[in-house]
Amino acid sequence: MITFPNAKINLGLNIVERRPDGYHNIETVFYPIPLTDVLEIVPAEGETSLTCYGNKVDCPPEKNLVMKAYRLLQEKYDLPPVAIHLYKHIPDGAGLGGGSSDAAHTLLILNSMFDLGVPQDDLAAMAATLGADCAFFIYNRPMMATDIGDVLSPIEVNLQGKSLLLVKPPFGVDTRTAYSRVVPAPATVDLSHTIARPVEMWDGTLKNDFEPSVFAALPQLWLIKAQLFDAGAEYAAMSGSGSTVFGLFGSDKLAEAAADTFTDCATFVLHL
Repeated sequence: MITFPNAKINLGLNIVERRPDGYHNIETVFYPIPLTDVLEIVPAEGETSLTCYGNKVDCPPEKNLVMKAYRLLQEKYDLPPVAIHLYKHIPDGAGLGGGSSDAAHTLLILNSMFDLGVPQDDLAAMAATLGADCAFFIYNRPMMATDIGDVLSPIEVNLQGKSLLLVKPPFGVDTRTAYSRVVPAPATVDLSHTIARPVEMWDGTLKNDFEPSVFAALPQLWLIKAQLFDAGAEYAAMSGSGSTVFGLFGSDKLAEAAADTFTDCATFVLHL
């Protein structure tokens, strides 16, 4: 079976407090976007294997979230061996959730492939044990995320017809380091109310709390955001802890023209 694990962007990201367990409670909206990897799983003889293609994956197979997802279901349902082929197109270290999506889609495809009958909410609970944002990709629709990002509730966000430009510089941002530089604070603006307003009214209100410290350490990201607004973006922000910065445009033509200015970065223009 073949599926296409998609990426996400964060619309707003409030880092509310540091928890006693060392994690952080957040408020954010996860929004699925049509930038995808390719995941194929087929029955196999012998041992289960994972083969990666495309973008380089810097971890051994058993530590890959895809293999961890397989092992999680194998322990519960005694799955037979499979051969997993993963083509990586979504950049890593980018704030786009590519690895989490791959893991969640592994659970989905195995559930279907072997007729396990695991309900969606149960799959999401399993996915949450693999990573805070993994559960979101089980539902794969706009979601308000709270706690560490694993408590999800549906939210209406209409970006239909918008053009999304992703700008990924030739470096990533380590999530743990990014969290260590943030001073948590309760949100001063209701995120759900802000999201309900027109996109062109988001700037100045819909904020990513990672930006001040990450931009201070990596000023190129601040410049990318400024360039997106200069190019006509209705809204621009960093996704997650970075390093991808995105802009929402009113047309593909504007987004494509803006993409041409980022010659030293990977760019992706997506129609929403």
